[in-house]
Amino acid sequence: MSLSKINASAATLTKNRTEGSIVPTSGMCVTCVDGCIGMCEIGKSAYRGHEVSYPQPFGVITTAGEKSYPVDYSHFNIMGTAAGAHGIEADSDKAIFPKVNLEVAIGHDKKIKFHMPWIIPGIGSTNIAKNNWEGLAIGSALAGTGLTIGENVAGMDPEAQFKDGRVVDTVDLKRRVRLYKDYQRNGYGAIIVQSNIEDTRLGVHEYAIEKLGVECVEMKWGQGAKDIGGEVKINNLKKAQILFDRGYIVLPNPTDSAVIKAFERGAFKEFERHSRVGMVAEESFARRVEELRRAGAKYVFLKTGAYRPVDLARAIVYASKYKIDLLTVDGAGGGTGMSPWRMMNEWGIPPVELHSLLYQYAKRLAGEGRHLPALAVAGGFTFEDQIFKGLALGAPFVKLVGMARAPIAAAMVGKTIGRAIEENQLPVYVERFGDTRDEIFVTATALRQELGDEVFETLPTGALGLYTYYERLAQGLRQLMAGSRKFSTEYMTRDDLAALTPEAAAISGIRYVMDVDKEQVEEIFKA
Repeated sequence: MSLSKINASAATLTKNRTEGSIVPTSGMCVTCVDGCIGMCEIGKSAYRGHEVSYPQPFGVITTAGEKSYPVDYSHFNIMGTAAGAHGIEADSDKAIFPKVNLEVAIGHDKKIKFHMPWIIPGIGSTNIAKNNWEGLAIGSALAGTGLTIGENVAGMDPEAQFKDGRVVDTVDLKRRVRLYKDYQRNGYGAIIVQSNIEDTRLGVHEYAIEKLGVECVEMKWGQGAKDIGGEVKINNLKKAQILFDRGYIVLPNPTDSAVIKAFERGAFKEFERHSRVGMVAEESFARRVEELRRAGAKYVFLKTGAYRPVDLARAIVYASKYKIDLLTVDGAGGGTGMSPWRMMNEWGIPPVELHSLLYQYAKRLAGEGRHLPALAVAGGFTFEDQIFKGLALGAPFVKLVGMARAPIAAAMVGKTIGRAIEENQLPVYVERFGDTRDEIFVTATALRQELGDEVFETLPTGALGLYTYYERLAQGLRQLMAGSRKFSTEYMTRDDLAALTPEAAAISGIRYVMDVDKEQVEEIFKA
């Protein structure tokens, strides 16, 4: 059975003519007929070419790969127990799930505190991020979790100001930082600004630290969605030319007279803006970390993607050697606003394999007594059971789980419901809960009481959507942890999981379910 879906996907707005009869190896219809208009990816590529390389339509969707990997997190089950408790007295009246402590602290010196053990690892310059930023920023701040402003935000801002090739003022980046900070409570959570090659050349990190008061910055080697730099589509000629002048790769060349004429007559409607691929070297990495700390960064993070094992080894060893505060490792097939579709499905190391390697490397460093940064894992996480598994598989080194598509979905739904309330067009599915924000969003009453009427009324419904989704995850995770008798994340171990197949056990080092507790079982029988 093929693991991949080829030649037709909702992501590329394509389908097969003979949907019930597909050649597994090629994805083509069993009978390809002369006269077909070209609904499949091959056919659409015959007249739209490179446009079909990317998920569509740009700006209103997020996408993740649909390849079925041989092993994924569903191949593990969570182990519960009927005895004892860790982190609380083993008393049935005290060891109740609301008492589970989900707080985590990261940082090699001064600690950043999170109310919940997850983070949004990087949402950058795509329209889907910009159009939902209010909900993402305010919801994350209220929940006390981390939010990362991804690559290229300053460079993409048409109102940003530059002097001698360095950014000196922005509108979009400034707005994104302030939206988070204005709603941050009691010092929990963090707003992080990420930087790629172009951002570094434009001085984005220095600007964010010095002018916006950002304490956390992140260096980016890559992500799980693709093996190249970030990209977006531009439907405005002037903006495409601005980005070209700022040093981005823009295709086709928006300053070429023939290209300008073709765009103006409608031969194509979108330019592509691409970032460059990185060239990692220890010397330049060490130098950049030192530059950021001299500039005033209190915390320096690193994010890397689904590259080959030697690159993961570089990432964790460099993070150890230069005292990085958080290393995020993103598995293949991860979410995106725009990445090459075939690349997203067919390159890189899948999450379980990559995170298992990460654990092996972390254990080796720890065993040698070397510094180990806090670790975060990402790659398709959506619900509390997966969060539990990600934390347990990497325990005790993994402190956070990274999620992006799921939080964006929650914020988008909240925003859509708010619009429907204003327009008195709530669908029956939602209207059965009420027709006001206080009735529909189950967390509204408590939030209103905590924040007061004045602040609560300023909240966009996108933020309510994200906050309410996070509340569900938190309660679900507490229930799972209480069932495993772990009343704080620090007590979670790899023994909280069992592998359901020998393959999953071999890859992860997690015990096969039929081998779990063998020694303890023997002791009980002997007693």
